[in-house]
Amino acid sequence: MATASSPHFVLFPFMSQGHTIPLLYLARFLRQRLVNLTIFSTPANSPAIRTSLHDTDVSIIDLPFPKDIAGLPPGVENTDKLPSLSSFPEFANATKFIQPRFEEALEKLRHVSCIISDSFLPWTQESAAKLRIPRLVFNGINNFSMTMYYIIAQEQPNAQVCSDDEPFPIPNFPNLNLTVNDIEPPFCELGSKSALIDFLAEQATAMSKGRGLIVNSFYELEPSFNDYWNRKFGPTAWCVGPLCLAKPKKSQTFQKPTWIEWLDEKLAVQQAVLYVAFGTQADISLEQLHEIALGLEQSKVSFMWALRPRHQDFLDRFEERVKDRGLIVKEWVDQMEILQHDSIQGFLSHCGWNSVLESICAGVPILALPLIAEQHLNARLVVEVIGVGLRISPSNGSVRGFVKSEEVEKMVKELMHGEKGAEARKKVEEVGVAASRATEEGGSSWCTLNQLIEEVCRKDVESPICK
Repeated sequence: MATASSPHFVLFPFMSQGHTIPLLYLARFLRQRLVNLTIFSTPANSPAIRTSLHDTDVSIIDLPFPKDIAGLPPGVENTDKLPSLSSFPEFANATKFIQPRFEEALEKLRHVSCIISDSFLPWTQESAAKLRIPRLVFNGINNFSMTMYYIIAQEQPNAQVCSDDEPFPIPNFPNLNLTVNDIEPPFCELGSKSALIDFLAEQATAMSKGRGLIVNSFYELEPSFNDYWNRKFGPTAWCVGPLCLAKPKKSQTFQKPTWIEWLDEKLAVQQAVLYVAFGTQADISLEQLHEIALGLEQSKVSFMWALRPRHQDFLDRFEERVKDRGLIVKEWVDQMEILQHDSIQGFLSHCGWNSVLESICAGVPILALPLIAEQHLNARLVVEVIGVGLRISPSNGSVRGFVKSEEVEKMVKELMHGEKGAEARKKVEEVGVAASRATEEGGSSWCTLNQLIEEVCRKDVESPICK
């Protein structure tokens, strides 16, 4: 049980499902170590946080989200509700109006040992400095992607390429080649001006002033990239994941949702199932969805597809044609629960980092179809560096572009029944065991989180626990 003399950490997640959920898992790991916690959120986001942490004594404080922001629809307090990601800079900048209320609330709290805030809330660094509280930055991406972005920004190894698809070597990583198309456009256009580039620059400046980075990864997964980051760039990246392993197990008496019952039926007749999901943020064209659906249909593989509401208009007669071996889920699903089901033998994924980690922890190989942000780098890491997946290739020969049904069909079959799929499955099972060990007592992430808490306490002279 935590006491008044225990460290007191403040957590402030960015208003996006993919950023919030890992921080809530981190909260559970911190509570296991008797750290007192206060989480800041906004009225539209806090109900989900309260539900997720209902079995804990974590304090939650709501701060009003600014209203009447140009470029944002009324009432939007989460990026998942944005009509388009083109509105992201306006949304990110709108969060700055929360700063005065945040600082007022901080000053009223019992002594705060540390602030852990998302990298997308760079203004919290100014608040931390003003109130003389150390800030740790929660970074939603991995060591590999962080390192690649910084190498490209600082050393520009892509400067001499003739096209966006021409491979170029990465300095100090002799077996690694990338293309410009692997990098999200702003990171290769840092000399130009845009609201997004300005935000990224602000984010990087604030991050450099923090006490360290909390990374949702584990050392054994990407040791050379973690070492290189800490040696060459900084601030120190602390690998404390996979954070999804803090997720509480459901009670055996819990009522099974219909999709789990469907998976149970497939398992009973020994049918391997491919799980399909593309996250909550990226927009996929209707034409591309049709090609993916056709490829799944032609593959003859059993599949379960978690499809967002705004993507469901394309279904037409597809559901009827595949009803014996395909299930389209049109509501929220517990992705970890699905991936851990014994019937699931593959994951067709956008390669969002949370999804990658969940798949690894479940021992499920990945079929990569990256869409936005750092997902193309994640796909490189998954397929070429770690070897826990395969990749669907666009028809234009680039890493970006339109994917045809024939390629989807071919790679789905290879992942589920082919030799390369079997190799990826064997590898991901090994890596999944290493992931579990990392968060167990004595594991690398377990020790790193303890060291991080001790480091904060050692510098927090006002905390009785540190004396």
